[in-house]
Amino acid sequence: MLARLSIRDIVLIERLDIEFSRGLAVLTGETGAGKSILLDAFALALGGRGDAGLVRHGVEQGQVTAVFDVPKGHPASNLLADNGLEDVGEMILRRVQFADGRTRAFINDQSISVQTLKAVGSALVEIHGQHDERALVDASTHRRLLDAFAGLEKDVSAVESLWDARRAAYAALELHRAGMERAAREADYLRHASDELKKLKPKDGEETLLAERRATMMQGEKIATDLREAQDAISGTHSPVPALSAAVRRLERRAGNSPALVEPAVKAIDVAINALEEAEQHLNAALIAADFDPAELERIEERLFGLRAASRKYSTPVDGLAALAAKYAADVALIDAGADQLKKLEAAAAEADARYGTAASKLSNARAKSAEKLDKAVNSELAPLKLERARFMTQIDSDPNSPGPQGFDRVEFWVQTNPGTKPGPLMKVASGGELSRFLLALKVVLSDRGSAPTLVFDEIDTGVGGAVADAIGGRLARLAGKVQVMAVTHAPQVAARANQHLLISKDALDKGKRVATRVNALAADHRREEIARMLAGAEITAEARAAAERLLRAATA
Repeated sequence: MLARLSIRDIVLIERLDIEFSRGLAVLTGETGAGKSILLDAFALALGGRGDAGLVRHGVEQGQVTAVFDVPKGHPASNLLADNGLEDVGEMILRRVQFADGRTRAFINDQSISVQTLKAVGSALVEIHGQHDERALVDASTHRRLLDAFAGLEKDVSAVESLWDARRAAYAALELHRAGMERAAREADYLRHASDELKKLKPKDGEETLLAERRATMMQGEKIATDLREAQDAISGTHSPVPALSAAVRRLERRAGNSPALVEPAVKAIDVAINALEEAEQHLNAALIAADFDPAELERIEERLFGLRAASRKYSTPVDGLAALAAKYAADVALIDAGADQLKKLEAAAAEADARYGTAASKLSNARAKSAEKLDKAVNSELAPLKLERARFMTQIDSDPNSPGPQGFDRVEFWVQTNPGTKPGPLMKVASGGELSRFLLALKVVLSDRGSAPTLVFDEIDTGVGGAVADAIGGRLARLAGKVQVMAVTHAPQVAARANQHLLISKDALDKGKRVATRVNALAADHRREEIARMLAGAEITAEARAAAERLLRAATA
C-alpha cells in the first residue's frame, strides 16, 4: 500500500508530505484547489509522462517520491529482481522532473529507466477516472481479469509452457524440412564434395604447421654448412677446450701458493669452457632440426598443394575446410536419414500440438463457466448504482485456428445499457458516467483478485445523484476492506465513508502575489464542516451541518 507521498516544486505545490493509511482515503476541496495537480504528480512518480510544465515557476526541478509497503512475493518485487534491484520491503519510487523537460527515475535510490518505473508503478497502483480507459480498453486486460477472477493463472501458465513447446517442435520440423529440401537440390554435388573432402581429411590449423615446417626445412639446408663449421671449431680437432682444461689443471696445482693470483683466472676459464659446451649443445640441436628428409619436404609440398587447391575450389579458407567437410557430411547424412527424422519430428510436433490443444480447450471451457459467474456477480452490483436496466456480459470468441500463448480465446467485456438496445463493447457503448460505475462494479467483484494493492478513483461520482453517490461510497468502502482505496470526490456521500479525509486547498502567499496548494488531514469536527460545505456550497447552514452529521453517523452505523 501507499504509505507516504512527498511532492516538491510541482506546479502550485511547493512542499507537500502526506501520510496514508489502509482503508478508504478521500481527497476533497474546491474546484481548482489542486486535486488534479496532486494526481498528476502521483502519476509522475509511477512512471507517467513527464512534462516541463509540471515544474513550479522559478525553480530548476521538481520531484515526487512515493513510498510503498510491499508484501514479499508481490509482482512488483519480482520486477525489482528482474532488473537487478534489491528488495528491502519498503519500496521508494522517485521521479525528478527538470525544467528543460528531462526526467530521471529512481527506485530505492537506484537509477532506473522510466519503463522499469512504469512497470513497477503499474503493479502497485491503478488510477481510474471517467475518462481513463487504461483498465478497460485493451481486450488482453479483459482476458487477464477473467482469468484472475476464476483463479486460472496456473492453467494459463501451463498453456504458455505448452505453447512454447509446440512452437519449438514446429521450428525444429521446419528447420529439418528446409535442410532436406536444400540438400535434395544439391544431392550429387554434395556427395562428390563430401567424398573428396573425406579423402583429403583437412584439419584445423594444418596449413600453418605445414608451412612453418616447410620453411624451416628449406632454410635448414642453407645454414647446415655454417652450423657444422661452427661445431667443428668448438668440438673438433682444433677445439680450444682440451688446451683450456689442461691450463686450468696446471693453475689449480699452483693455487695453493698464490690463490689470489690464480683463482680469478681459473673461474674465468671455467666459465669459458661451460659457455663453449653450452654452445656445442645448441649447435647439435640446430643441426638435428636442420636435417630433413627430401621425401618429407616433397610430401609436405604435395599436401599444401592439395589443401590450397581444395580451398580455391570450394571458396573457403584452408582452415575452414574441416568445418565444410563436416557440414557436407551432415547434409549427405540428412539426405540418407532425413525421411526417418522427418517422420519423428512430424510426430513430435503433432503431439505437442495435441497437448497444447487439449490444455487450451480445457482452459477455454473453464473461462466460459467463469464468465457466467463474473457476469452474475457484476450484474448484482449494477442496480444500486442506478444501472438496474443495464446488463454486463463477458464476450468470448474462441477460434482454435488462431492459437496463442494464452489459448485461443479473445475475451472482451460488453454491456447493454437499456433493454432492446444492441449490446456492444463496454468502451463504445457506455457513457462516461456509466463507464465509471461499470468499472467500480468490476473492481468490487475483483477486489481480491487481479487488482493492484492501491486503487485511485478520480471523480467517478461526477454527475450522479445522491442515491447513486451513496451507492458508490458504499462500494468504495467495501473495496477498501481488501485493498487501499483513494478517491478524489465532490460527493459528500462518498466523503462520509472515508477512513481518512484529506482537504486540498489553495493558500495565498507573499501578500497575494502567489498561491500554493496545501493538504490537511481533517479531524472529526473539521470533517463535518467540509462535508457540510460539499452539501451546501459557499454558505454553510445549520441544516447542512445536520445533514453532514447524519451522513457521518450513517457511514459508521
